[in-house]
Amino acid sequence: MRIGLIGTGRIGTFHAEVLSRHPAVDALLLADADPERAAVAAGRTGATAVSVDDLFTGAGEARGAPDAVVICSATAAHAGLIARAARAGLPVFCEKPIALDLPGTLAALAEVEAAGSPLQLGFMRRFDAGYGEARAAVRDGRLGRLHTVRAVTSDPAPPPAAYLPLSGGLYRDCLVHDFDILRWVTGREVSEVYATGSDAGPPMFREAGDVDTAAALLTLDDGTLATATATRCNGAGYDVRMELAGELDQIAVGLDDRTPLTSAEPAGPGAPAKPWPGFLERFAPAYEAELDAFLRVVRGELANPCDGREALHALRIAEACEVSRRERRPVAMGEIPGG
Repeated sequence: MRIGLIGTGRIGTFHAEVLSRHPAVDALLLADADPERAAVAAGRTGATAVSVDDLFTGAGEARGAPDAVVICSATAAHAGLIARAARAGLPVFCEKPIALDLPGTLAALAEVEAAGSPLQLGFMRRFDAGYGEARAAVRDGRLGRLHTVRAVTSDPAPPPAAYLPLSGGLYRDCLVHDFDILRWVTGREVSEVYATGSDAGPPMFREAGDVDTAAALLTLDDGTLATATATRCNGAGYDVRMELAGELDQIAVGLDDRTPLTSAEPAGPGAPAKPWPGFLERFAPAYEAELDAFLRVVRGELANPCDGREALHALRIAEACEVSRRERRPVAMGEIPGG
């Protein structure tokens, strides 16, 4: 199988390394807006560096067209590249989001659906063992009636200032993972949100019109209450957890000997010796599993585990949170287009 990958930044290079080791990948073609960066990544992974145009046309006798495309480029380029791949009849794996707004997302999905080609989105938490176990516990009734869910996403340090205006904001860039996994684990839809945020941290967040810390209260369609919080400024380390409480039992995802959490109780656990430093380390097995799943989708061996409509649902929740934060009121999901 020949795989083309566009975007060789941090996550793109990580994906390239995973694909270069996969037994189903015979050839890996890397493209980037910065050709030198693509060449460096190709040298590290034994891949071939090509231009984006060459990737889609199969220019070069030794290259040929790919069987599928993995998109890890800057977010602003996602929708256009998805559409281009769809028109070429190529299956696509794309890092979230499809686009930074609903119109762009819906336009790209229309292209994909018209072409009839697969589009898998990179919501890697669906492939994490802990979240998979939580989903099973909810679905088989081990927790009893689920009444409360608490989701936490905390980055150890803010991203570069230049990234913030391009990110879509904390709800769309970060909490969208929590919104997706909340739906996936519980099997329920969000009916209403109430969200707020704080820009009391580094000035660059205020300058970008973003917040460094956010919280959302989400009511699910069966009455379950969920909270989702996120911050860019968690000095203890990278902390991603989910707690699910039911009438029979309570479980936690992401609670292990690397969770950057210290008990204040005299007999409680102390600070971890080696806290999680970032998302690549915490979710490395999940990233590998989602790419393996994509290759199986391309080969027709697996149904798409996270298609574009799933990504749309998560983005609509993020959009509702932005409206709620801006207007300081609860927002029903029926108010958000694209449902």
